[in-house]
Amino acid sequence: MDLSQKLARLKEILRPMPSVMVAFSGGVDSSFLLQVACEVAGARVLALTTTSPTMPEEDFKSATTIAQRIGARHLVIHSNELEIPGYAQNPINRCYLCKSNLFEICEAKAAELGITQIVDGLNLDDLHDYRPGMKAAAERRVRHPLVEAEMTKDDIRQLSRAMGLPTWDRPASPCLSSRFPYGTRITPEGLRQVERGEQLLRELGFPVVRVRHHGEIARLEVARDQMARLLEPELNQQITHEFRQLGFRFVTLDLNGFRSGSLNEGLALMRN
Repeated sequence: MDLSQKLARLKEILRPMPSVMVAFSGGVDSSFLLQVACEVAGARVLALTTTSPTMPEEDFKSATTIAQRIGARHLVIHSNELEIPGYAQNPINRCYLCKSNLFEICEAKAAELGITQIVDGLNLDDLHDYRPGMKAAAERRVRHPLVEAEMTKDDIRQLSRAMGLPTWDRPASPCLSSRFPYGTRITPEGLRQVERGEQLLRELGFPVVRVRHHGEIARLEVARDQMARLLEPELNQQITHEFRQLGFRFVTLDLNGFRSGSLNEGLALMRN
């Protein structure tokens, strides 16, 4: 199918739903899904966002702004994944625990408000990655309209751009817990270190970054074509000083550069 056919298919999927709750993070996928859902279902659509210490403040502000721009009803629920039993220990199925909590909240609110269908922004490309949250979605009967319409990430970005959505070129922004290697404890202090470190790097002109938290070591991932700039003596000194102020003893640069989900690279070793 071409893009117009996929978009038509997505609308066909959403239109018959009596009422729809979109699990809304404000990212590329859920923003696009919310936009299309509102186009075909209007007031029958509700966006639900959960906030917690694992969600960067910038992401929450963006989600609020995007929902207002789209004109969607938007419900914000305050949550704290660190209170979920086992979550802070950062097991391999951490994302399952998080998504299970999210969809439990969605399910309860949907029942309270009489909403018949919960949907999320999972896309076709996501099926090729390690996604334990998919199990949680299946348990709560959450549908994935973008998958059903056979939409890839690139499809969604192209259509979002054509619709004028400012999220069309937004980098992926998974929760801050994804910066901690599996099996290492996630703490409020560590989450703040990661959030502030990434904010600092963005302010210095590095738009796509990850600060991987390895205890007293911060492992920085930036685009390969920006590594040389990061290593410029004056900037390097500033970054090192700022990260030490955050509580890191060592600041390292990952020579493989930025790549989404790099901490999943160790899963094969952990399973053996």
